[in-house]
Amino acid sequence: MRSCFVFFLLLCPVFLFAQTKELSGVVMAAGSQLPVEGATISLLPEGKQAITDERGRFYFRQVGDDGQLLVTAIGHDPARVSLADFIKAGNRITLKARSVQLSQVTVLGGAGEQYKPISKLDIKMRGINNSQEILRMVPGLFIGQHAGGGKAEQIFLRGFDIDHGTDINIGVDGMPVNMVSHAHGQGYADLHFVIPELIDNVTFKKGTYYAEKGNFTTTGFVDFKTFNVLPNNSVKMEGGMFNTVRTVGMFNLLNEKTRAKGQSAYIASEYMYTKGYFDNPQDFNRVNVFGKYQGALNKHHQLSFSGSLFSSQWDASGQIPDRAVDSKLIGWYGAIDPHEGGKTSRVNANALLTTTLGHGAYLKNQVYYSRYQFELFSNFTFFKEDPINGDQIKQREQRDLFGYNGSYHKTFFAGNTQIVSEIGAHVRIDRTHGSELSRTKDRTMVTNPMMLGDIAENNLSGYLSETFRFNSLFSINAGLRYDYFHDQYTDKLHGGTKGKASADILSPKLSFYYHPSPFAQFYLSSGKGFHSNDTRVVVPQNGLTILPPAYGSDLGTVLKPANNLLVNAAIWYLWLDQEFVYVGDEGVVEPSGKSRRYGADLSVRYQPLSWLYADVDLNYSHGRAADAPKGENYLPLAPQVTSIGGITVKTKPGINVSLRYRYMGDRPANEDNSVVANGYFITDAFVGYNRKKYEIGLAIQNIFDVRWKETQFDTESRLYNEAAPVSEIHFTPGTPFFGKVSFTYNF
Repeated sequence: MRSCFVFFLLLCPVFLFAQTKELSGVVMAAGSQLPVEGATISLLPEGKQAITDERGRFYFRQVGDDGQLLVTAIGHDPARVSLADFIKAGNRITLKARSVQLSQVTVLGGAGEQYKPISKLDIKMRGINNSQEILRMVPGLFIGQHAGGGKAEQIFLRGFDIDHGTDINIGVDGMPVNMVSHAHGQGYADLHFVIPELIDNVTFKKGTYYAEKGNFTTTGFVDFKTFNVLPNNSVKMEGGMFNTVRTVGMFNLLNEKTRAKGQSAYIASEYMYTKGYFDNPQDFNRVNVFGKYQGALNKHHQLSFSGSLFSSQWDASGQIPDRAVDSKLIGWYGAIDPHEGGKTSRVNANALLTTTLGHGAYLKNQVYYSRYQFELFSNFTFFKEDPINGDQIKQREQRDLFGYNGSYHKTFFAGNTQIVSEIGAHVRIDRTHGSELSRTKDRTMVTNPMMLGDIAENNLSGYLSETFRFNSLFSINAGLRYDYFHDQYTDKLHGGTKGKASADILSPKLSFYYHPSPFAQFYLSSGKGFHSNDTRVVVPQNGLTILPPAYGSDLGTVLKPANNLLVNAAIWYLWLDQEFVYVGDEGVVEPSGKSRRYGADLSVRYQPLSWLYADVDLNYSHGRAADAPKGENYLPLAPQVTSIGGITVKTKPGINVSLRYRYMGDRPANEDNSVVANGYFITDAFVGYNRKKYEIGLAIQNIFDVRWKETQFDTESRLYNEAAPVSEIHFTPGTPFFGKVSFTYNF
């Protein structure tokens, strides 16, 4: 009941002012006839502005019959039409595509829009050259691979070692990627089922301030959207060092005439193999198949349906100790346990129905299903626990994931105040079968079963987000979210005993936006977020303190001081409450304590010439455990200073050249900073030549062949002939000089 009253107060404007007269329209892209989201519409001569939503629609409080509409959007020619011509065209504006230029960008005045100009620019200018680039599209986000390429990457953002996704919410086409109560770790997010060439747009926002996002949204969220219509049919072939091959095929299934009527369908496939650069061959295989249909059922209903198949398997060299390399027991790319590795697969079905209701309202109903399998063999301590057979572990699960996302959106006016309302509900049901942790030898023999059981986790949530745009200068977003979790664990190692628990959490949000001109925005955001804990923690704790809240705040600005310069800067603060963590590698529960982080983010985009684009992201964070004594309160592996940037050249003859770097500073590897994880500076390059029918490319990672440690942990381990365990840095070596060539044929 505590949330109902607040929901009612926020909901009142939806019903009180639903019939106010307005000027509305839609912006579409020529050719594909797809809506253009994020276009800026200026009503002249009044100077009022609006931004198109995901359906390409915009709204104004009508003030007269005369005037003009000026429309600008990244990647499109600007358009200027009179109101009379606009109405004659059925309240529809069509934009022609053009090359992306920073000069096209205006600082958006909408609430929560501060990251959109950067995300749109980056994906159009930089592109995505490999699967690792997918997450690196988020400024300040770092990833690290430490298990042979097939395991989900370790993620770092805003002073967090996020592990594989505990504190960041990741989705693809509205479908969650994070896995709750996963065999390897809470929030495990494996994006390898996404074909990089299919990504049309990346939406990211940092912080805890968005009512539509729930579980895992502490540092922020990332949403990837695949193409509704392929730009063209294509076949791509890649080959590189270390016996690396990759093929991608993407094919529209309907002709241009049908696509022009708003119906599209395509299929894409990917195959990849690499032996890898480790002494122990990686033999990494990945297969992806993806299909999507997008079409108008009638004037008011739009349907999108997609399905995909993914399978991957690999061998891994794991994390190796410094002393084994220093003593020349193994080489830099060697392995202590050559039998690590794993396999995983995922089958997805995803359907979204969008219904336009009129009067500035629309409804979205989405259902999705995933069938997921995972098996991983790791060895972090070698012979510490079992001096005879070794400490190899197996983590395995089979999962069915069902979900529903529903939301009602309405834009209307109360007097001269524009109100954008969003009301939504989410249902997520996870069922795992045989979630296992066992000690094994050579992958084949189980030496000690540690945990085995079935997990049932249900998450029901509702939210409300209200944005009040009082005028072109000032707007407020207020949101409220409620989440309820019910968990059940069936312990198959102890007679099938069942334990149940439940918990809920209420998360308020409040943000202020000041937009003095098309070249500046200032914002202050605050909110409460959370991430759930593993069911194997929740049940023993009887549901208590297992939804640790996160309280955050951002003070920032988006500036465009010159036509070819865009700056996004923010200072931020984040507090995390006590939580209990299930350590999937050991099957134990550990309290983590309270933590406090603050920092600053700076992103700069500069285009001094039409063919030259430069970007740089600088990030600083300071994190400490709140309850520990000074000097013993460092947060292990939390990044402190990071930077990513590069230069991209795109000429009219079709030459594309980019040079990129990423820098991770030294960081503490343990609580008293007596062990340090060394930083690195890596440089990558890409050269391409594009014509209408084909593209040739050369990509080089680590062009200076730097020896670097991609992931590092302060771990206690014991080698076979050692008398006692030793605690020191264990690491996975990063990619050496690696070159690959590609050829793409378009038709």
